[in-house]
Amino acid sequence: MNTTTEASSSHRSELRTRPIVAVIILIGGLAALALGLAASISVGAADIRLQTVWEALYRFNPDLTQHQIIWELRLPRALAGAMVGVGFAVSGAIMQGMTRNPLADPGLLGINAGAGFVLALCFAFFPQLPFSRLILFSFLGAAIGTGLVYGIGSVAKGGLTPVRLALAGAAVSALLVALSEGVAIYFKISQDLAFWYAGGVSGTKWMQVNIMWPWIAIGVIGALLLSRSITVLSLGDEIAAGLGQRTGIVKLAGALLTLIMAGASVSAVGSIGFIGLVIPHVSRALVGVDYRWIIPCSAVLGGLLMVLADMGARMIHPPFETPIGALIALIGVPFFLYLARRERRGL
Repeated sequence: MNTTTEASSSHRSELRTRPIVAVIILIGGLAALALGLAASISVGAADIRLQTVWEALYRFNPDLTQHQIIWELRLPRALAGAMVGVGFAVSGAIMQGMTRNPLADPGLLGINAGAGFVLALCFAFFPQLPFSRLILFSFLGAAIGTGLVYGIGSVAKGGLTPVRLALAGAAVSALLVALSEGVAIYFKISQDLAFWYAGGVSGTKWMQVNIMWPWIAIGVIGALLLSRSITVLSLGDEIAAGLGQRTGIVKLAGALLTLIMAGASVSAVGSIGFIGLVIPHVSRALVGVDYRWIIPCSAVLGGLLMVLADMGARMIHPPFETPIGALIALIGVPFFLYLARRERRGL
């Protein structure tokens, strides 16, 4: 038996999966997501009956005010929230699988802050920049943030441990947020950036949805195509190389997919953290360690979490809205502290 076969046999037991549970999650999660979208469209400053939502979707009457509210305000908002949840959750799953870092998350590793910083520069110097161009600058900012975090973290003695990488991400994120705020104060665009700091989908229009969905779709499809390789890579670089995988190409492809999804999400709703941290862990605990199941389940659960959080943001203190980022942080911060404590040996 050659080395490759031995490596495959010795680690086959580690690839425990629960495909039946995964199928149940996908079917049940999609049904819950559909119900959540319908409820999200009906809830707001003006409550609308679900029957009216159904009629607006299938027999739209432009003369009815409620139908216009549904089509022009509520529906694009709900769809954008679901897509953003998918983008953050899948990008977090890719990062955790490739780096074997349980603390990996677009918000914790500087991706969101980098995108936000470049967006602040765009608001200051190119205030009339269309959203189609803005999303490209968001990708650039996400790449800058990621490069700074990995560059600083790799300088430390002993290499990139999970906690060390998280600390580097926190430091870089704090720096980029401070620079963004400085730009906002100097150029008097603080009000414009307040939305991006708090995070939220209010005011989302069809134009943003139409530009964002192809990028999210490309990211999810690419992640599904790459899922088998990410599963092997999650066992370690040496094992993956022993199984004949070209780890450098897989990591590069995964990084590009992460930047695309996280950058598109931040450009649409601002900096919302912890979705990419919590959801992949929940999916992994439920379906096992095979990323062919983790990624689709993360997509469904991430979209559902974002839709429910958006509903909660509108229901806590109506008619005012609570920032979605604050609601998700109530779950994400304790979860992060738990994981950091579990990984404290990496310091």
